[in-house]
Amino acid sequence: MDNDSRIERVLVTGITGFVGSHLADYILEGFPEVKILGLVRWRAPKENIRHILDKITLCHGDLVDLPSLKSTLVEHRPDIIFHLAAQSYVDFSFKAPVATLEANIIGTCNLLEAIKELKFSSGYDPIIHICSSSEVYGQVKEDEVPIKEDNPFRPASPYAVSKVAEDMLGFQYWLSWKIKTIRTRMFTHTGPRRGEVFAESTFAKQIAAIEAGLMPPIIKVGNLESIRTFLDVRDAVKAYWILVNRCLPGEVYNVGGAETMTIGEMLNRLVKLSTVKNIAIEVDPGRLRPSDVTLQIPCIDKFVKATGWQPEIKFEKTLEDTLNYWRSYFGTEVE
Repeated sequence: MDNDSRIERVLVTGITGFVGSHLADYILEGFPEVKILGLVRWRAPKENIRHILDKITLCHGDLVDLPSLKSTLVEHRPDIIFHLAAQSYVDFSFKAPVATLEANIIGTCNLLEAIKELKFSSGYDPIIHICSSSEVYGQVKEDEVPIKEDNPFRPASPYAVSKVAEDMLGFQYWLSWKIKTIRTRMFTHTGPRRGEVFAESTFAKQIAAIEAGLMPPIIKVGNLESIRTFLDVRDAVKAYWILVNRCLPGEVYNVGGAETMTIGEMLNRLVKLSTVKNIAIEVDPGRLRPSDVTLQIPCIDKFVKATGWQPEIKFEKTLEDTLNYWRSYFGTEVE
């Protein structure tokens, strides 16, 4: 199916976050006639969307507060819901598993319950993108890469467990009540505005701070041996838009990039972009996880066949833009 011309309103949960803000940018640029609604908590920081606040409508609510979700949906009745909001930091999920499970599982269930109630009371029947994660696959075996959608789940963190449940809730609400969910399992994606707790961004921030003379030329790191396939966030949000316009409810798709390397190789490429040439690398035990996922290479054939989408932005560009984002943060832009 192709719904581009029929979409009037979209709701983005997590619009103030990394992916949500980029998705809003993409829709505003390519489809300015579409009204963008963003579900936000009153205390949510607005830095990522400050440049578009006059072009979007913020709806105050909380995924763990069912009445606020019902109120937003009744008032605005969005055609498409991009459910991106989550506690998405794997390391934090080990320290706060209950908060992670509540936000990601209960929050998703509340959203789907609100939609189900409105569907059967008033005929409201939107398309809902459920944003799962490649973390659901956990530590795969070498003969299981590239990872396909039917690979077993072996979640290796409370975050991953929460995403398994979110993923399966999306499927169950389609199976039981024909709530029009489409699920994605996004692999590693990055770019400007990425949270500083994630590897590519924390390395870039440290490099920018070193260049600004704010810290010694030593980058603190965790496990550098993990293998990842990287995708630019701007390619990711384009994939999400194509997904809700061309893919079938009830389906699940891996989405990921085309450039595979270890975290250490990624770091080396970032360091080469620095104006400082004597940067050392130091392992910080505090950055090592109790259990880690070290082999994440996706098979995206199903999604490519369904949509024709392909990643377009080269990883060198992604790294440059991420580093320049942090340089701007420290006021040290490079000509």
